Amino acid sequence: MELIELNAPYLLFVGDAPDLLMAKTAKGVAHWRPERCLAQLRYPESPVDLGLPDMDVASAAAAGAKTLVLGLAPFGASLPQRWIDTCVEALAHGMDVASGLHIRLASIPAIVDAAARYGRRILDVRNPPATLPCGTGLPRSGKRLLTVGTDCCVGKMFTALAIQAEMAARKLPTSFRPTGQTGILIEGYGVSVDAVVADFISGAVELLAPANAPEHWDIIEGQGSLFHPAYAGVSLGLLHGAQADVLVVCHEAGRSQMDGMEGYPIQPMEQVIATNLAMARLTNPKVRLGGIALNTSRLSEADALAAIDELAQRLGVVVVDPVRTGVAPLVDAILAGETA
Repeated sequence: MELIELNAPYLLFVGDAPDLLMAKTAKGVAHWRPERCLAQLRYPESPVDLGLPDMDVASAAAAGAKTLVLGLAPFGASLPQRWIDTCVEALAHGMDVASGLHIRLASIPAIVDAAARYGRRILDVRNPPATLPCGTGLPRSGKRLLTVGTDCCVGKMFTALAIQAEMAARKLPTSFRPTGQTGILIEGYGVSVDAVVADFISGAVELLAPANAPEHWDIIEGQGSLFHPAYAGVSLGLLHGAQADVLVVCHEAGRSQMDGMEGYPIQPMEQVIATNLAMARLTNPKVRLGGIALNTSRLSEADALAAIDELAQRLGVVVVDPVRTGVAPLVDAILAGETA
């Protein structure tokens, strides 16, 4: 798989993001790769704070920043002009510019011209390989885990990264396999499956997580939800291409409505589990549930622990919050299931 190879340190662009959800790419990079992050660049009206020093382009360049990373996604089909101006300024100060946007920076003449003029790189990470295979569904060696969700933006990437980090800390052979722009910017390679033509999604995931040593764990980042009317197709392609041995279901406590989808409620956890397992069995009849990752960020500590306990008791599975409790009990259950 082609490596992205961003030059560090980064200046994370937050721009005019109104909240952390819109700036989740910047937040993810800052959380998982803090050693690569120098500063944040936010416009005066943005309340988002990644906990990094505030710098403009000139001061960040003087401090040694090598790459401006666009850490959010705009609404609409074009980039705001001042975002473009900031990219051009960064290129003029000797930085590369990296982006996970659907809008390709390489399609914006002002940015392309500036990159050529100053000899800098444009890195569009949401740009899948030109040739991808169709999925085969053929068995392949190694172990694979896929995070799936009740909805979008419930913690699938965070959970996958936390599981992979916990396995690595236990000296297990393991790799994180990114399938979205934030994961790619964190790991430095991957395939943004939401930019792949539908016929090739499962094949792209087979390529991303190929046959490996029998004891090796690939932890594959999930996308969307089988129950989301806009993104279910991507989720299904991931399920089939991952050929997962284990699924971990991710959910945000307190969320009852699909994100941005009026009239589409979150489905009962029992139905989410059963449907994901049924779809995954097409390419791996032995797939099993590893447990549930519950995002309790909206709850108090007491309410969070109560919600975790209630769900665990009701379903008879391990439930964790990767932030509050860590994922060690979940990894214990996943590994114990190998001999169950």
